[in-house]
Amino acid sequence: MTEPNPTVAEVTRRLVERSRATRAAYLQRIDAAGRSDGPRRAALSCGNLAHGFAACAAPDKAALREGRGPNLGIVTAYNDMLSAHQPYERYPALIREMARRHGATAQVAGGVPAMCDGITQGRAGMELSLFSRDVVAMATAIALSHDMFDGALYLGICDKIVPGLFIGAMSFGHLPGAFVPSGPMPSGIPNEQKSKVRQAYAEGKATREELLEAEAASYHAPGTCTFYGTANSNQMLMEIMGLQLPGSSFVAPDTPLRDALTAAAVARVAAMAEPNGAEHLPLGRLIDERSIINGVVGLHATGGSTNHLLHLVSMARAAGIELRWEDFDALSAAVPLLARVYPNGYADVNQFHAAGGMAFLIDQLLAAGLLHADVHTVAGPGLERYTQVPALDDGGALKGSPVAKTSGNRGVLRGIDEPFRADGGLRLLDGNIGRAVIKVSSVPEDRMLIEAPAVVFHDQDDVRRAFERGELDRDFVAVVRFQGPRAIGMPELHKLTPTLAVLQDRGHRVALLTDGRMSGASGRVPAAIHVTPEAVAGGAIARIRDGDMIRLDAAHGRLDVLVDADAWAAREPATADLSAHQHGMGRELFKLFRDNAMSADQGAGVL
Repeated sequence: MTEPNPTVAEVTRRLVERSRATRAAYLQRIDAAGRSDGPRRAALSCGNLAHGFAACAAPDKAALREGRGPNLGIVTAYNDMLSAHQPYERYPALIREMARRHGATAQVAGGVPAMCDGITQGRAGMELSLFSRDVVAMATAIALSHDMFDGALYLGICDKIVPGLFIGAMSFGHLPGAFVPSGPMPSGIPNEQKSKVRQAYAEGKATREELLEAEAASYHAPGTCTFYGTANSNQMLMEIMGLQLPGSSFVAPDTPLRDALTAAAVARVAAMAEPNGAEHLPLGRLIDERSIINGVVGLHATGGSTNHLLHLVSMARAAGIELRWEDFDALSAAVPLLARVYPNGYADVNQFHAAGGMAFLIDQLLAAGLLHADVHTVAGPGLERYTQVPALDDGGALKGSPVAKTSGNRGVLRGIDEPFRADGGLRLLDGNIGRAVIKVSSVPEDRMLIEAPAVVFHDQDDVRRAFERGELDRDFVAVVRFQGPRAIGMPELHKLTPTLAVLQDRGHRVALLTDGRMSGASGRVPAAIHVTPEAVAGGAIARIRDGDMIRLDAAHGRLDVLVDADAWAAREPATADLSAHQHGMGRELFKLFRDNAMSADQGAGVL
């Protein structure tokens, strides 16, 4: 076995030590909850149980009534508006049939909300997006609270949905389970072509009809969006953390191979859910500190979504593990960037998958000692299983073959000996403005240091208006504040991307500084995001004034305002009238979340 990388080993050691008390308490809770000599429904009263199987088909009703075999709960994020989740419509029937073949039953335990940041982007509904993660977690708990289930299958893909399902699953960590993906849509127009039309529209050089045509040619079919944003980062994470079957992340929906992988996931959970079976493994014990570290390594190696600086912290905490931003930062120095997928390159996830995908990535990281190989997974013990490429044999049965040792496309995916960058794509920034994170995997080397005057905004639309008035045709740092979780729910600020990209392409040195989010679509423009403390909590970002010189040094991890220290300390923070963001589009229902949200480095939620 390859010797572990010293940095990975040390960060893991610190994480285990830091989490010792919280992890022990968590395991004690799930062990107590999981004690059972047979199916969990056997403990229900006759009335409880009769309610639980009343609507089942006759064979399932008999099995549930007589206490035979495990019962699997399906927690689904299906809706037919979201392209990524539309394929889930046919999953329950497939899962029920496969469960019967393995001596089990399956029921849809409940649905969870699934909102799309791509639809709410720049709209009032976007202010509910981050908090939807916690709503999904709570909805997962409600779905499983009937105590009818011996295992669970979690059906989700997109931005806050998978983290929410994970948090909910960890609260039921005594149950075995697996995450079941649905796969990406076919490739549409090249992402760079779409990006050019967006920038042209921002400059007034393309019509709305031309923009809509480009967008519709990009987002055009059932399946996950094909750029490497949070949704596809989620899929990478679930696979590298051992929560999905090997090679299942990026197989196209509604294909024989996808159906075979879904069927295999059911078979695995049925085996894991046998209360006294040899393979019984609760999900809360499958996940441990090593699994979490593997997730962070995968995020760096692929230039994944900055949203996971929020999500993974919350996800780990749900399993009693105290992950910190410092862990991301330390690992970033040790993990090379092996993938370039849009917006960090020209390719989409289908091209990444064709080049070798997850199997090649995991094989290379294992060879370098950058992943913990000795982890539990839903496929069985050891991460080596995840270097297998799934396929169907001539009889339609699922088989695995070793992945090639060379990339199928070096422009998309590279080996450990020739990375795109020697370090990872996410970094921690610190300074007299506070702490922030930045995604540097696609930032040009000559933009890693930006020193320019601040232009302060309290709304992303004001940036666009200033651009249209011709006021931003210069070097500057756009300070967009009062966007944090306690202010307005920490929406993504993607409407800024085309505007700032246009200005950078004109040769100006520009950057973004915000207590809001940019997510997995963070691109070429340097963006210091998730600034904490946030403005509404009295953070230093609230003291910045127009014209203050801002120094964003991604290479050295610094974020400072170049103002005399005494004058800076004495300066009063600005305030903002946020009343317009507190009602309409359901925002009034989330006051409890805004009032109690944790800081960004604690996950920016309430759980």
